[in-house]
Amino acid sequence: MTSVVRRATDTVSVLGFKIGWSAVRALPERAAYALFDRVADISVRRGGKGIERLRSNYRRVRPELDERELEHLVAAGMRSYMRYYCEAFRLPSLKREQIDAAVVTRGAEEVAELSARGEAAIVFVGHLGNFDLAAAWSAGNLMPVTTVAERLKPEEVYQEFVAFRRSIDMDIIPLTGGDDPFHGLLTAARGGGRLIALAADRDLTNGGVEVDLLGHRARMAKGPAVLSLMTGAPLYAARIWYEPAPRGEGLGGHRTVIEFSDRLVPRVEGPTGARAADLIQQCADHLAVTIREHTSSWHMLQRVFVDDLDPSKDPVHDATTAAGATP
Repeated sequence: MTSVVRRATDTVSVLGFKIGWSAVRALPERAAYALFDRVADISVRRGGKGIERLRSNYRRVRPELDERELEHLVAAGMRSYMRYYCEAFRLPSLKREQIDAAVVTRGAEEVAELSARGEAAIVFVGHLGNFDLAAAWSAGNLMPVTTVAERLKPEEVYQEFVAFRRSIDMDIIPLTGGDDPFHGLLTAARGGGRLIALAADRDLTNGGVEVDLLGHRARMAKGPAVLSLMTGAPLYAARIWYEPAPRGEGLGGHRTVIEFSDRLVPRVEGPTGARAADLIQQCADHLAVTIREHTSSWHMLQRVFVDDLDPSKDPVHDATTAAGATP
């Protein structure tokens, strides 16, 4: 791609997001969600590597489904994923009572006690449901959230997302392009008063650990566990998923459920690495329940399973190569 074409593409991306932030908020709720349902359906029909990856991941965790059932699940998963974006665009304009009416929590009592004492908590989350809505709810009911975010391209789009998340009192530490993100997390954990929520069901650093996820080996980030072991801040895992909302509640007919685990402690003795690996396996076990029971809320359009890291075993690689696409 030439620099001119790249700049033009970046400009279109930035304009698209800026229009989204403003225009989607102005639409009536029903119309906004219908629009994003339409975008999801078109995306599934067009296909592409993201859709193929979602299909491959769903096939691994739901092997009992036939092809028709799997395609129905992929379509539901993309609608769920687009629901997240619709809510992200609209979230800054929502009132506190709307956010509270759109979220149901379970098992948050321990975290609330930590908040009352001004202490920090570390939460392992996955690419499940609506992380941003959960963070907005936490800011008003528990404590504000600190997280690490990938630096999107172009930079202007990344800055739009940072500004959006800061508008809901979320502190963003960039994964790249700044100071060591783990140092920032240590500072936040030791400072107290923050919920440090890290989407760690995908390893972005090549320094993660292998875990069992619904009968398959997967790589997940070990940062939440290491951070907890180094600072003493309690570690929890949180499942987040969408469910249909009762009339008069939720957003666009759905609400977000947040379910915290009990505090996780190592089940093994030994060096930090061994204890961290055990903690991450416990986190994977906690998330696996929702991935299995609410699969469409798992918006995993990237590689997470070990077999998919080997091109010779990766079904998406095989499919794109057969079609003449660049893997």
